[in-house]
Order: sequence, then C-alpha cells, then structure tokens
Amino acid sequence: MRTTELGWFKSSYSSAQGDDCVEVAVTGQAVHVRDSKDISRPAFAVGREGWGRFVRHITGE
Repeated sequence: MRTTELGWFKSSYSSAQGDDCVEVAVTGQAVHVRDSKDISRPAFAVGREGWGRFVRHITGE
C-alpha cells in the first residue's frame, strides 16, 4: 500500500501551532509514521506489536 492511500491522523499531543507533529496511519499489519511538516519525506512502518511496546514504554505502562 502506498502512503498516499493511507488514512493519516495527527497525534492528539501535537501542538496547535503545527510544529513537532507526528502523523500515524494504522493498517492491519503495521503502524506507519511520518513527519506532518514534511510529508514528502519517507514514512516508516513498524509492526502493530512493536508499536504497542513502544507506546507502553513511552507512557510508562
């Protein structure tokens, strides 16, 4: 799947000024991540299990 076909959404923790923004798109097998300020740069994808571990780590759960 091309990244232009994904349903991207911005993190609820992104600032209202539009800086420091990360967008994610979730598919059946992966979570795709990109910089919302420069969507021409390549996104990266990580498996859903790996994404879950990452989120639990940064939230301290």
